[in-house]
Amino acid sequence: MRPAILAVLAGGVLLTGAACESDAKVYNAEAPAPATSTASAAPTDYSADTAQVCGKLDKIFTGELDDFGTAIGKMIAYKEAKQTENAVKAEKSAAAELQSAGTQIRQETALAQNPELKEAGATSAEKFEASAKDHKYIKKIQTTADLDKTLKAQLAEWMSPVAGYCG
Repeated sequence: MRPAILAVLAGGVLLTGAACESDAKVYNAEAPAPATSTASAAPTDYSADTAQVCGKLDKIFTGELDDFGTAIGKMIAYKEAKQTENAVKAEKSAAAELQSAGTQIRQETALAQNPELKEAGATSAEKFEASAKDHKYIKKIQTTADLDKTLKAQLAEWMSPVAGYCG
């Protein structure tokens, strides 16, 4: 984008310079109307703010998701030990960690200057919160093998909206 703007500016300077050096007489009956600019304003640079927001999201993804992983690990152990009551408690704890992650993502991205990052954050938060309320994903996990098969894809699903900004 920047080279294109520089080329337009350089072209304007060359044309202006050529007009000033011309020997042609210019007759102006009335002043020409000011030209409207067809070039859009330069895009706002959100990079510093985005980096700051992404740093906070990284802490959420590592902190909250570590806690989610711990709760899931307990749930698996309880299921394998046939301790249903404790497995249900661990499942609820895992869901609470997902809900907390969604809430924190929503809060941090709501403060972002980039409106697209705000929207992506809201979408990501919705995905975490939906999984926290629905429990379908959590209920699929009976063993560590189940977790290994599904976790990477599920994390990608939850985080994909903001991944393009925090890559």
